Amino acid sequence: MIKKRSLGEIERIYLYSGMEFPHTSCGCFEAIDFYIPEVNGHGIVDRNYSDIAINGLPFSAMANQTGGGKQLAGFNGVSIQYISSPKFQQADGGHNILVWMPKAVKDRIAAFLPEDLLPKIATEEEVTDLNQLKDWLKEKNHPIVETWGDLEAEEEEDEYEEEGTMLPMGTVGMTIPGVGGGAGFKIILKNCKIHAESIIIKKIEPRRKKR
Repeated sequence: MIKKRSLGEIERIYLYSGMEFPHTSCGCFEAIDFYIPEVNGHGIVDRNYSDIAINGLPFSAMANQTGGGKQLAGFNGVSIQYISSPKFQQADGGHNILVWMPKAVKDRIAAFLPEDLLPKIATEEEVTDLNQLKDWLKEKNHPIVETWGDLEAEEEEDEYEEEGTMLPMGTVGMTIPGVGGGAGFKIILKNCKIHAESIIIKKIEPRRKKR
């Protein structure tokens, strides 16, 4: 049914996951649930938040990747009411995956979040970059910290290094396959020189809550 209605663009959707076959959005969502790989957690940014989110991107930039019927793991258009629901991203770990959101959003849904988790979720008033966020989560003993051991082990196993390569000036195109059944996207670099000791491209896999 989904494949037919989407004219073959989308094959499946998981209703309660932002990481594995997330639902698509037209662009009218109130907020975006976005994955933060550096801490293996999720952040929330709403349409009314005019500053840069903790991942270094404004709402408008993330909205371009989230809306338009795209199915991209790690970017999920949601309503504020859904964030307060007990079913919020159940397949990804539920409310325990939340590590950052604007204070206005946190205050709005505070009554619906677990009492012990609420003080462990950072806002723009407590942290301003990912290093501070990581320290905050450790200090507050956020439940997401328990997943970092597995994350670091996987990174050591998956990373590889290649000899440094110099790309000549000109236009270089790189096509990256889509995740979760969606279309891929293309990165075009114009008139630039890049020297890299290593290049790491990883597919974001859903991390399920430990049992």
